[in-house]
Amino acid sequence: HSGLMYRIIEDSNNKQPTINDSVEVHQRILLTDGKVIADTYKTNKPEEFSVEEAIDGLTEGLQYMATGARYEFVIPPDLAWGKKGNRSSIGPNAVLIVDIRLLNVF
Repeated sequence: HSGLMYRIIEDSNNKQPTINDSVEVHQRILLTDGKVIADTYKTNKPEEFSVEEAIDGLTEGLQYMATGARYEFVIPPDLAWGKKGNRSSIGPNAVLIVDIRLLNVF
C-alpha cells in the first residue's frame, strides 16, 4: 500500500483514466495548515495534464476515479514533492490535501 488516503465526495460509473490518458480536472490543493496552494474551482479554469506526469499520489488516485467523480486525497510527502518540496509554496515533507473533480478523460 502506497500510503495514499482518500475520501469519495461524489462517485461516478463513467470512464476511468489509465496511466496513458490525459485528464481535465478542477482541483483545490491545500497544505495541512489550511493554506491554499491552488484552486481552479475559484478561478474556474480547469487544468489539463497527463496522468503519468502528475505527482505520484495523483497518478495513483486519478486511476481510482471516473469522469464526474470528486475525491479528496491526502497525499503523503513521498507521493508528492518529498523531502525537497517544490521550491516555491510547498515546503519539504509537505502533506497535500487535494479536492479534485475529474471533468474529462482523453
